[in-house]
Amino acid sequence: MSLRRAERPISAFPPHVVEQIVTRAARPDFDRWVDQVTRCGHCAHPVRLRGRVEHRIATGAQMTYSTDGEPDRVLLIRCGNRRAAVCPSCSYEYAGDMWQLLYAGAAGGRKGVPESIRSHPLVFATLTAPGFGPVHTTRADRSGPARCRPTQGKPKLCPHGRPTWCTAIHAEDDRRLGQPLCPNCYDYCGHVAFNWHAPELWRRFTITLRRTLARTAELSAAELARRCRLSFVKVAEFQRRGVVHFHALIRLDGPGDDYQPPQISIDATALTDAIRHAAAQVRLTIAMPDGPDLVLRFGAQLDTQTVNGGPARELTPEHAARYIAKYATKSAEDFGLGPRRITPEVLPLLNVPDHVDRLIRTAWELGVHPAYEGLRRWVHMLGFRGHFASKSRRFSTTLGTIRGERRTYRQRQAAEHARELLADEQDTTLVVARWEFAGVGYLTSGDAALALSAAARAREQRQAARDAA
Repeated sequence: MSLRRAERPISAFPPHVVEQIVTRAARPDFDRWVDQVTRCGHCAHPVRLRGRVEHRIATGAQMTYSTDGEPDRVLLIRCGNRRAAVCPSCSYEYAGDMWQLLYAGAAGGRKGVPESIRSHPLVFATLTAPGFGPVHTTRADRSGPARCRPTQGKPKLCPHGRPTWCTAIHAEDDRRLGQPLCPNCYDYCGHVAFNWHAPELWRRFTITLRRTLARTAELSAAELARRCRLSFVKVAEFQRRGVVHFHALIRLDGPGDDYQPPQISIDATALTDAIRHAAAQVRLTIAMPDGPDLVLRFGAQLDTQTVNGGPARELTPEHAARYIAKYATKSAEDFGLGPRRITPEVLPLLNVPDHVDRLIRTAWELGVHPAYEGLRRWVHMLGFRGHFASKSRRFSTTLGTIRGERRTYRQRQAAEHARELLADEQDTTLVVARWEFAGVGYLTSGDAALALSAAARAREQRQAARDAA
């Protein structure tokens, strides 16, 4: 991928950025800088390192690599950020790793998971949040897109004098989507409390699901654990209204670590019924600072589909893995929020929607109470403090293992290249490396513009290749 073919015309950049681009392109080491940017995947915020590597062999010969000979005397490596809004390149690689993890657990036959895993009961489930007040949304009926909230019977106003209906047919890019019809009627405290306690709700759901399966199989909880293991992977996603819900793959395995079939007579349909029952039963009672206790639960909208067999609505392993992996790179940036902590004082500078503004201010106010200690650290995530992607221990491989395989492959390539240069493949090569941190990001806005333009073009080419396939 050549950086010389920019995504935007050079005249679209400010004059000082154009000058920086021209300066970089005129340098004699520009080709090597292009190679570095390409090798780090056009990362938006690469880590800059200084150091040297020595390859020593028994005969005494050695080959030394040093960043002293590199452009700007640094080596660029990926930042590794999973968020697409922070670094599209690294998030693309993260999503690919997540797909490998998910697909291995759904289809088997790779990453140490046997292909026989396809015969195990496996269900894709989406657990949503309850309603905290009516919001603008998209709807569809048999004729196509439908009105947001049509009137039913005689139209009524809310206690604050606002309509409880909306006759608009919202487009997907309508800024009103997810905004409450009446902000004064909306339960902002309950909304933030759900985000804050969502990880605990999920934990209780997994406990309740195991108990439900035990009752279905007419076993005690201890006996079920000796015959069956509940394996899962889940990813959290923010809905347009700013509340999280969970997408999960839930599978039944046998005991032990070798992916044996479960030793109970529960198929995918029975597992689906157990998931629905458990989700409906989970409750969490929490104390609210200025009112009665609040009972949190999952919403009534629960979607379940079997994978690898079952009714006609089944998903393929490829589809299920792709669907969940794409949400692993998203965060609260879609609401105009960055990845760093914020305070209410900076909200006027962020130009976020009024609904998001109210959520952040509510979270900040709740954070002063002892029952919500630590909440202020997570206001930029609208109160959600959990991991966006998590799994049980034996669902499949791990992200660390996948990255380790890639790192080992690259190290083996580098070692083979070193042996070729030293022309002595029989001797053992000792690698001695010394590195120090030099900073994060490109040195100039012009460098960043060149890299991001090339990254956008690379994504277009990948998409074109997928469409052609």
